[in-house]
Amino acid sequence: MTSAVGRSAAARRGRRAGALALAAAALFAGVAGCSDGGGKDDGGKNAPARASASESAAAAPEGGSDDLQSAYRKVVRDVLPSVVQITTSDGLGSGVVYDDKGHIVTNAHVVGSATAFQVTLATGSQPLTAKLVGTYPPNDVAVIKLDSPPDGLKPAQWGESAALEVGTIVLAMGNPLGLSGSVSQGIVSALNRTQSEAGDRNTPGATIPNLIQTTAAINPGNSGGALVDLTGKVVGIPTLAAATGTDSLAPGIGFAIPSDTAKNLADQMIKDGKVTDSDRAALGITATTVVGRQGAPAGVGVVQVDPNGAAAKAGIKAGDVITSVNGTETTSQAALSEVLAGLKPGDQAKVAVTRSDGSTATVDVTLGELA
Repeated sequence: MTSAVGRSAAARRGRRAGALALAAAALFAGVAGCSDGGGKDDGGKNAPARASASESAAAAPEGGSDDLQSAYRKVVRDVLPSVVQITTSDGLGSGVVYDDKGHIVTNAHVVGSATAFQVTLATGSQPLTAKLVGTYPPNDVAVIKLDSPPDGLKPAQWGESAALEVGTIVLAMGNPLGLSGSVSQGIVSALNRTQSEAGDRNTPGATIPNLIQTTAAINPGNSGGALVDLTGKVVGIPTLAAATGTDSLAPGIGFAIPSDTAKNLADQMIKDGKVTDSDRAALGITATTVVGRQGAPAGVGVVQVDPNGAAAKAGIKAGDVITSVNGTETTSQAALSEVLAGLKPGDQAKVAVTRSDGSTATVDVTLGELA
């Protein structure tokens, strides 16, 4: 039985800026504009290659084990050149070449608070330099860009994760434990999982919705790599490995960000340098977990309220303790974040609170958007 979910980066983040921003990000609404989620209109030159939905949900070859082995080998030959190793002062992770302009998609926890990177291509050539384009910790997606993209840089082909089915064969490619160009295989074992990353003593980890669960091994260093189907299309970005209560990895349970989510967020960051349309719900508060008399989490204490946010408009104040949302208990920040992850901006939510004077109330909140 798993009790926690841990990142798969080689080195977990400490109290760095990306994690600090995330403490409020799961709950705090920012200013959000409107965007179509697309990249710059350059006639398609800057757009990543993409597959149709019918091509993305790959089935195993029907010719037996020899044909299946041949299919594996072809996928590895086609995709591995698009998977890179990203090195920062905190550790290393993986990334996927997004387009021929040198954009690379990876995890936010791989880049951390860094703004400059060393990128090693699958060819094993000398590391190249890259800079940060944008990062979005709530969904653990980031984009970096090579300073001087080399000739022959091979963007990955991107599939549509919405077409995935449980049982689809997938391969995970990345640099686990620094072993570059590694490949593991498995199946899609579940869809639409919501999981919270491990945080530290003062900072909760991101709560990520709609994850792909897979049996393909995801180990430290695989973060930001490619989860691909047998057509050679990227359908996910490996990001989490389940951990047991002893913090050791649980075999056969890993999670990947759907390619549809990664593409949408990457396009926004490439266009605007940030995510402008997250489609994630928020209350507009900063908060902390409240511990009850027995030492167990008992609710979410409101520390600060954005005066223009959803909570303030509904009458929630600093000092209130949120105990449930839509009837689901919220005994901790992670529990509240997981409830919000299943809602959308504009949704109506019934939020139960205990006031500082001990009285209770249930307020109707029109949820805002997570920045």
